[in-house]
Amino acid sequence: MKTVINVKADLEVKKNAQKLAKELGLTLSAIINAYLKQFIRSRELYFTSQIQMSPGLERLLGPIETDIKKDRNISAEISSAKELKKYFSRI
Repeated sequence: MKTVINVKADLEVKKNAQKLAKELGLTLSAIINAYLKQFIRSRELYFTSQIQMSPGLERLLGPIETDIKKDRNISAEISSAKELKKYFSRI
């Protein structure tokens, strides 16, 4: 048997949640039901905030990630002032 739960939420939160659910091919009701079932099974409540980079930061880091994958433009590990001076004297 289905029932209705009335929940107060900010309009913008509801709209963004509905949009994301739709992008995932789900309804907001399906998302909420899944969370409630998980809450019942685990008897635990989790809150996470996935940090997203701004488009500008993604553009800036893109070439750096490529360099890391290709193992280029990477400085040596430096663990002392003496090593730092030696490193800078070479470049």
